[in-house]
Amino acid sequence: MGAISGASLQGIPKSYATCSIGCRESDTLPRKLEAIKKAGFTGIELSFPDILGYGGQILGHSIQPKNTTELRKVCSDIQKLCDKNGLKIMMLQPFANFEGWPVGSAEREDAFERATVWIELMKVLGTDLLQVGSTDSPKEKISDDRDTIVTDLRELADLLAQNGFRLAYENWCWSTHAPHWKDVWEIVEAVDRPNIGLCLDTFQSCGSEWADPTTSSGLIEGLSSAELSKKFSDSLHQLAQKVPGDKIYLLQISDAYKVSPPLEDKVVDGLRPRGRWSHDYRPMPYDGGYLPIEDFAKAVLQTGFRGWFSVEIFDQGQDGKGIEYEMDSYAQKAMRSLDKLLQNCATE
Repeated sequence: MGAISGASLQGIPKSYATCSIGCRESDTLPRKLEAIKKAGFTGIELSFPDILGYGGQILGHSIQPKNTTELRKVCSDIQKLCDKNGLKIMMLQPFANFEGWPVGSAEREDAFERATVWIELMKVLGTDLLQVGSTDSPKEKISDDRDTIVTDLRELADLLAQNGFRLAYENWCWSTHAPHWKDVWEIVEAVDRPNIGLCLDTFQSCGSEWADPTTSSGLIEGLSSAELSKKFSDSLHQLAQKVPGDKIYLLQISDAYKVSPPLEDKVVDGLRPRGRWSHDYRPMPYDGGYLPIEDFAKAVLQTGFRGWFSVEIFDQGQDGKGIEYEMDSYAQKAMRSLDKLLQNCATE
């Protein structure tokens, strides 16, 4: 695989997901944006729950997630706040459980209604990118037929294209049908639209192909350490060779704690083990995690990708019970960790 020059990484734009900062009730969206800006980030992934939370704050009542009239007003205020802080709204996220519902079902109707609402909000926010996570709906409820998945996403891509918008499709490591980067890439290729690409994530891919929160080793078991390393290395080589850099829209950055004792291998509160791991055990790089995130980031960069590196961390501490921090210093620490990651990815 090709060399990665340090000079080519100097212009990498850096973003922060608003859902992954703040631990107190006083950590409102305006304060989040201020902390992110002070740390030197130039963009954000705007989280829909943050829109709802800020809307409740300024309107004095909770907002229904399909109340387009009220949501548009709130998003107009958010767009002004971002302008004030010099932050680009790089993406709206996380659009979940969209694909695979039976034709004619209430769930499929709801999915497309939600898409229509979110597209209206994207117009107000000034962002052109929608993140869609590979669904984790149970197999008993959705189809895992690849043609059905592709048809749904193609229809969504075409809806977005009417407004010049793009779709960033992400593999969630606990997804029902697409837990690996290769799964979502094959789907993106089959959708075959110019406005669909990948949202890759260091946690999601390392967490699906290399690690396992339900084992005492923290690794996927059933094969030797050498076999696991080779299998993961081969996957990274395929990523670097097969995926064009311009079909990667962003790389999300986080690590993971090795959970001790391991998580129980069962569904809890509707979440599979890797889903619970994702929600609570994802620190920033170089802060106690153990995933080979540098190796994954290098493979992504070897595609020629030089787009957004975006911090998306969900750190409730190694015990998953929560941590306290001050947002300004926390965001600054995240920036330092991101800079270190980029430095370590340079091979020349």
